[in-house]
Amino acid sequence: MRSKAQFMTHPIHPMLIAFPMAFLFAAPAFDIAGVVMDWPRAWTTGAYLSIAAVVTGLIAGVPGFIDYLYVIPPNSSAKQRALQHMVVNVTALVLVAIGWAFRDWSSLKPQVVAIILEVLGLCIVTYGGFLGGTLVYRNQIGVDHRYANAGKWRELEIEGRPGEAVAIDGANELQAGQMMLIRVGNKDRRLVLARTGEGYAAFDDHCTHKGGSLAGGILTGCTVTCPWHGSQFCVKNGSVQAGPAEKPIGIYRLEESGGQVLLTLPS
Repeated sequence: MRSKAQFMTHPIHPMLIAFPMAFLFAAPAFDIAGVVMDWPRAWTTGAYLSIAAVVTGLIAGVPGFIDYLYVIPPNSSAKQRALQHMVVNVTALVLVAIGWAFRDWSSLKPQVVAIILEVLGLCIVTYGGFLGGTLVYRNQIGVDHRYANAGKWRELEIEGRPGEAVAIDGANELQAGQMMLIRVGNKDRRLVLARTGEGYAAFDDHCTHKGGSLAGGILTGCTVTCPWHGSQFCVKNGSVQAGPAEKPIGIYRLEESGGQVLLTLPS
């Protein structure tokens, strides 16, 4: 799914994470070199690099947190992985920040504990990078992959009471084989409006296998394919066409009236 925190469709979070990673690696390297060789300039550089690591890490975390809130499918394996990714990286930054309590404030020379905390933070953030890579390459978070004739990525937020028929703006702009993501009431309730060669269909944006976003999948005829593990569902009745999913997806009532597409909101 396309990132919410993006610049010209390019996710911002991956652009920024190189800075804290570089500083987290360099800070203990300079501190160790300074202590071993009794080189004050080196450990002074390490001190400032540790500050840079914490500051740039927090800055890089802002667009990542935005995507955590608005892009990653709720109640999915990716949501759990993203939470772990966030906790791990914040822990690494906290350890590096705590290391400043074990420096001589006049000379900035680090004690052994400060260096240990920096090295530990580097190891932890490396694991955080592994989790982040899994989110991108396996769960396709921030990846706006477009299949043939899919059209541009579309999202719509709607409000209404359960059972109320709500007009879907822009539904008529969809061509056969295209979909849009619909957020209902709050960010945790997400549906998909799809247009097939036989008409419109509305269904849950939630693969019943691991919770992947079907709006970010591929629509072929009346079959939608989850981008995570390839499960396929019929968008007309929700039935499973191919695993690993075993349970059907929810399907919702649509009407066409006066040139508009009306969606009956679920409870």
